[in-house]
Amino acid sequence: MNISWIDWVIAAASILVCFVPALFLAKRSGASTSEFFASGRSVPWWLAGLSMVATTFSSDTPNWVTEQVRRYGVAGNWQWWAFVLTGVATVFFFARLWRRSGVMTDLEFYELRYSGKSASVVRGFRAVYLGLFFNCFIMGMVTLAACKIANILFGLAPWQTIVICGVLNVAFAAHSGLWGVLVIDMIQFFIKMTAVFAAAWFSLVEVGRRLAGEADGWLGLKLLTERLSTLQVVQSTTANAQPVMSVKDGSGQPILDMLPNFSMSELALMIFILPIAVSWWANWYPGAEPGGGSYIAQRMLASKSEKDSLGGTLFFNIAHYVLRPWPWIITALCSIIVYPDLASIQAAFPNADASLIGHDSAFPAMLKFLPVGFVGLMIGGLLAANSSTILTHLNWGSSYLVHDFYRRFIKKDGSEAHYVNAGRLSTVGLYIVAALLSLTMSSAQQAFQVLLSIGAGTGLLYMARWFWWRVSAWCEIVAMVMSLVTSLAVPYFMPDAGFAVVTIVQVGITTVAWLLTAFVGPTTDRATLIAFVQKVKPVGAGWSELRAAAGVSDAEVAQENRIGAAFVGWISGCVVIWSSLFAIGNFLYASGDPSRLTTAWILTAVLAVSGFVLLRVTQQLWTDSTASQAREDARVARE
Repeated sequence: MNISWIDWVIAAASILVCFVPALFLAKRSGASTSEFFASGRSVPWWLAGLSMVATTFSSDTPNWVTEQVRRYGVAGNWQWWAFVLTGVATVFFFARLWRRSGVMTDLEFYELRYSGKSASVVRGFRAVYLGLFFNCFIMGMVTLAACKIANILFGLAPWQTIVICGVLNVAFAAHSGLWGVLVIDMIQFFIKMTAVFAAAWFSLVEVGRRLAGEADGWLGLKLLTERLSTLQVVQSTTANAQPVMSVKDGSGQPILDMLPNFSMSELALMIFILPIAVSWWANWYPGAEPGGGSYIAQRMLASKSEKDSLGGTLFFNIAHYVLRPWPWIITALCSIIVYPDLASIQAAFPNADASLIGHDSAFPAMLKFLPVGFVGLMIGGLLAANSSTILTHLNWGSSYLVHDFYRRFIKKDGSEAHYVNAGRLSTVGLYIVAALLSLTMSSAQQAFQVLLSIGAGTGLLYMARWFWWRVSAWCEIVAMVMSLVTSLAVPYFMPDAGFAVVTIVQVGITTVAWLLTAFVGPTTDRATLIAFVQKVKPVGAGWSELRAAAGVSDAEVAQENRIGAAFVGWISGCVVIWSSLFAIGNFLYASGDPSRLTTAWILTAVLAVSGFVLLRVTQQLWTDSTASQAREDARVARE
C-alpha cells in the first residue's frame, strides 16, 4: 500500500491519544494488586461495558468474520451469533452474583464455593491452564491476525510485527494495570468503530467503481446486494479444497441469507444447529463463557456495584452483537466481488507471504482502497484492535498467575509492591509464549475450533454451580480432564466425522462424566456451602436445605435475585439483539432487493416491543440492585 506522511501522522496521533492517558495511571495501579488487577472495584457500568466491547474486538475478529462470510455466507456468523444466549444469560442471571461474591478473580471463586485440597487444586491448576495455555493461545490468534494484516499492508515479516506489537503492548500492560487497560479500551473503541465503518464504505465505493464505473458507495451497496443475491457458496467435496461461488440453484448456501440452507445438513449442523442448540451452553470460550468468566468476570468484579455489573454486561452484549457486525460483513461481501478466490488476493499482493494467504486475508486486502487519511486511521484502528485485546489478556492472565497461583501457593507473605512487580514481569513472559504460539497457527477458524473443542462439555457445569450445591471441585476436575482427553480421543476414533459431530460426542461424554461425579463423588464441606449461601444468596431448589441452615429465607433470596424478571430480561434481551441485528441487515439488503423492506419493518416492530420490555425489566433490576447494595453496606457497617 502507498502510505502518505499524513497517514503516518494520523496513525501516530491515534496511538498517542489512546496510550498517553494510561501513563498517568501507573501510580494508582501500582498501589496494590486490587488496583492493578481489579481497578479498586470502582469501575462504572459504562466504562466496564466499553472495555468488554473493545477487548472482544481484536485484530483477528474482522478477519475471522470475513472468512466465515466467504466460506459459508452471512449465515456462517451464527457460530458466534448463537452466543447471544450465553451473553444475555450472564447479564440477568450471573452478573450480580459475581459482584456479590466479592472475589478479585473468577478463580478465587473456587475457594469460596468449594472446600478442601480439591478446591485449591482446581484454583491453582486453572490459574496456569487458563492464565498461561488458554490465554496465550488466544493472544496467539490475535497476533497471527496482526501478522497477516501487516504482511499484506506493509510487507512485514511475522517476527517484525511481533516485536512492534510486543514492545507497545507489554510496556503499557506492565506500566498501567487494569486502569490503564480500561482507559485505553474506552478511547480505542471509538477509533476502531470509525475505522471499520470507513473500511465498509470505501469497499462499497470500490464495488461501485468496478461494477458500474462510478465511485459511489450507495450505488455500490445496491449493486453488491443485486449481484450477490443470485450467488451461493458451494462446498467442494475434495479434502481441504476452498469453497467456490456459483449461481444460486439450491445446492449451496445463498451468500446473503441469514439462515443456513437446511438441505445442506452437514453445513447447517456446523454453522447453526450446533451453536444454537449446544455450543452456547456447553462450550467454554473466553468472552462468551456460560455463567460468566475470564475477562468478562474481571470487569464485573471490578464494577463498583451490582447495578454497574449488570449494566456494563448488558451494554457489552448489545454493542458486541448489534453495533459491530455489519461493517465487517459488508466489507467481507465486497471482498467476494473484488477477490473472488485466493489466487486473486495473491495476485494483488505478489510480495505477500503465500503461507499467510487465506480467506481471512481478504479483510486487510480490502484496505488498499482506503483514501489518504483513512489509511492512517485504519492503521491506528488496527493497532488499537490488537492492543485492546492483548492488553486485556496480559492483565487478565497475569492476575491468574500472580494472584491465584504465585501468591496463593508460592509466596504468601510478600508485599503488595512485590506482587504488582510480579504481575508486571509475568506480562512479559505471557507475550513471549503467545508470540511463539502464533507462529504455529495457520488461520483464525482453525484456532477458534481448537478452543471450542478443548472446552467442549464444561459450560453447563459453570452455570449449574450457581444453582446446585452438589457441583463440587471434583466435578470441575473431571470436566477439565474429560474435555481435554475427548478433544484428542474423539477425532482419533472418529476420523471421518465432521467438527460438529465430534463436538456433540465430546459434550455428551464430558457432561455425563461430571454429572456422575456430582452424585457419587466427594461433596463440598457443609460449612463452606452455608457461608457461600449467606454471602451470595444463590437462587434455585438446589440450595433449599442449605438456605434454611444458613438462616437465609426464600423471600430474601427471591428479592435479591428476581428470577422471574431475570427470565423475562433474558428472553427480551435476546430478541432485542437478534431483531435489531437482522433488521439492519434487511434494510441494507433492501437497496438491491426492495422486497426485504417488509421483513425489515416487521423486525423493527419486534425490536420496539421487546426493547420496551427489556427497559422495564432492567429498570426494576437496577432498582433492586441499588437497594441490595444499600442493605449490604448497612450490614457491613453494623459489623
